[in-house]
Amino acid sequence: MALDRYVAICEPLHYAVLMHHALCQQLMALAWLSGFGNSFVQVVLTVQLPFCGRHVLNNFFCEVPAMIKLSCADTAVNDATLAVLVAFFVLVPLALILLSYGFIARTVLRIQSSKGRHKAFGTCSSHLMVVSLFYLPAIYIYLQPPSSYSQEQGKFISLFCSIITPPLNPFIYTLRNKDVKEALRRILARIWRLCGR
Repeated sequence: MALDRYVAICEPLHYAVLMHHALCQQLMALAWLSGFGNSFVQVVLTVQLPFCGRHVLNNFFCEVPAMIKLSCADTAVNDATLAVLVAFFVLVPLALILLSYGFIARTVLRIQSSKGRHKAFGTCSSHLMVVSLFYLPAIYIYLQPPSSYSQEQGKFISLFCSIITPPLNPFIYTLRNKDVKEALRRILARIWRLCGR
């Protein structure tokens, strides 16, 4: 999405040439394969850990940090692997997204008309909001030292990422639609009138 937004705003005349069908398929395949590879490495390393004592996971989901906490063996290799993979699969894409939006911001600020700037920023705002909803919890869960990992906070963040974020994504993208915005304003105005009585 960040690449698409970058090309659409910074290179609009070359959009059809740069964002061709084959590139989109390659980007999709890269995303799927890298996600599968990351999961595969984490699962293989985690299932090899010996688990002793209580076999109760104090979490809603089998998050890797929570599973590592259950092990009674030295988890230094798992912790290091998790840190490296998270740095690669979370921080590198986030850095590329922020870099692309830096170029977009520079291009948008050069636009002379305020209406044009507003439209360009509106195009990017929904994607930035969704990126924030994904990356901020992921950074919080996976980039803190294992010793400071809190089960309660981990449960809340896992629940937020799995239950709250997915329904918010389509809602955030539909807010760019003028009809949806107007309907939401009418609903909120009605609620405000009902609460004010």
